[in-house]
Amino acid sequence: MKAIMQYVKLGWSGVKVSQLCLGTWYLPRLDERDEYGVHKVDVDAVMKIMKRAHDEGINCIDTANRYHGAMSPVDLNHVGNSERVVGQFLKTVDRESIVLATKVRGQMAAWPNGEGLSRKHIRWQVRQSLRRLGVDYIDLYQIHWPDPDTPKMETLRTLNNLVEEGVVNYIGESNHPAHDVVEFMELADKHGMEPFVTMQEVYNILNRDIERDKIHVAKRYGVAILAYSPLAQGVLTGKYVDFNARKWITPNNSRAAISSSMQGYMNDGNLRILLELNEVAKSRDITLGQASLAWLISMQERLGVNIIPIIGISKMEHLEDDLGALSVKLSQDDLKRIDDIIRTH
Repeated sequence: MKAIMQYVKLGWSGVKVSQLCLGTWYLPRLDERDEYGVHKVDVDAVMKIMKRAHDEGINCIDTANRYHGAMSPVDLNHVGNSERVVGQFLKTVDRESIVLATKVRGQMAAWPNGEGLSRKHIRWQVRQSLRRLGVDYIDLYQIHWPDPDTPKMETLRTLNNLVEEGVVNYIGESNHPAHDVVEFMELADKHGMEPFVTMQEVYNILNRDIERDKIHVAKRYGVAILAYSPLAQGVLTGKYVDFNARKWITPNNSRAAISSSMQGYMNDGNLRILLELNEVAKSRDITLGQASLAWLISMQERLGVNIIPIIGISKMEHLEDDLGALSVKLSQDDLKRIDDIIRTH
């Protein structure tokens, strides 16, 4: 059955975004390497995937100034690549059909002000992002993680000015502690400045940390959750598990082969969870990935917050599978069974 795209509001704003957002941290890559020995991004494959996603109604693309697409961590020779790739795609569609999100904070140059959330760095990097993306405005500009060296008021005033100048439509945060988000939002309210419309946070069946405090903050201020790693960097697709042998595996050229951050997911407790979640998926005749995405989407109603999973696609069949999750409606029995599986491990 062909999935019908659903749209939700981007937090308190009137903007409608697709229930799935296309992420660009990990993109299809070539066997060919550049002069630094780093795999190149398969731009042709990216263009085909993004076009198919756009044709299916996905109107949200999320990137960041530091992303490369085929490298982690990213050195200074390779930052900005994902934005340039997204920029190539934007030339093939109507810019106004896309809700475009990017981020600022990370190191982009070796000099002292080459990173951070100061006015100097943000204003430099927004110009650079606009150039790499080939656009004259960004829909959602997000501060990627905290900068303890810069006063929040300086960061907020700078972002507010970008909105007033028409360079940015909305602002959001990512990876900030809940108390930091509250402080930013209270400053915005007190001084009549632009508040955040989104919180971009890791959220999936295996990592529900944001339910402890950040969900409450999102509800309080009416912001949406952009959920990154909704499939735990691919772990929740089951591709890293040999279900017959009941053990972890690492396929060649997979994300696990290039990202050390995945090792936190690949432990005995999560293996037991995946083995049982796979049985839930089989009972519904859906994939483990579809069950995991459908669970995350279903949490919107339970938590009272709009949740937009950011999906990373390196193969067309991954996109097909993720789109299939939109047609899945988990029953209350399914949801209880999943809760029980998580709780007992």
